[in-house]
Amino acid sequence: MCGRFALTTPLETIGESLFGIPSVGESHAPRYNIPPGTPIPAFRSADEPGEAAVLDWPVWGFKPRWADTDGPAPINARAERVATSPYFKRAFSQRRCLIPASGFFEWRQEQAGKQPYYITLRDDDPDGVILLAGLWEWIDEHQTCCAILTEPATPFLRPIHDRQPVILDPVCRWDWLDPALTEREAVRSAARRLDPARLTLWPVSARVNKPDSDDAELLAPA
Repeated sequence: MCGRFALTTPLETIGESLFGIPSVGESHAPRYNIPPGTPIPAFRSADEPGEAAVLDWPVWGFKPRWADTDGPAPINARAERVATSPYFKRAFSQRRCLIPASGFFEWRQEQAGKQPYYITLRDDDPDGVILLAGLWEWIDEHQTCCAILTEPATPFLRPIHDRQPVILDPVCRWDWLDPALTEREAVRSAARRLDPARLTLWPVSARVNKPDSDDAELLAPA
C-alpha cells in the first residue's frame, strides 16, 4: 500500500526537467510526511491543446463527482483490478497521472509493533525523484481527486510489506499520461516499472505515524 510519502525536490525542477513545464506557479516548501485527504501534486495530460502536461493538485482520496455521497474515497487502487473495476476503469483508461515523491513510507509488523521504513532512490540515482502511478477524476468543475496504484511487492520490499505503490521508470512517463492510450494491454505494456535496484530503505522514527509531524528528521535513520 502507500499511505504517506515525502517530496523535498522542488516542483519547479521536476516540472521543467521531466515534463517541459517552465513554470508550475508558486513555490512550495519541502514536505516530509504527506498524508491522505489533502491536495497533492500530480502531473497529468493537459486539457488544452498545445500543452503536453500540467501540474494539478488533486485531493488524495478517490471520490469522483458521480460517486454516491456515502461512497468510499480510497487512497490506493489495486493495479490488478483497475482496468475492470467500475470505480476505476474509466480513470485507468483516460485519466492517469504521475505523483512525484522523494520517497514513501511502509510499515513492517514487528514484535514491538509496526516499524516505519522510508523507501527512496539511492544517492547516486540520476533522476532524483520517484514517479508513482496514479488515477485522477473530477470532484466538481474546479477540483480533482486521485488514488495511487499499488501492486504486490517486489522481493526487495516484500520483507517490509506485501504490497507497494506502482513506481514507474520516468522513460515511460509520456506513454502513461497519453489519453489516447486507452486499451488495457497497451496501458499495461507502457507502464515500465522502475528497477528496484535503484531503491534503498531504512527504518525511521515512529513520529511519522502522526500526520501533523512534518520535518526533515522524519527521514533520518532510526
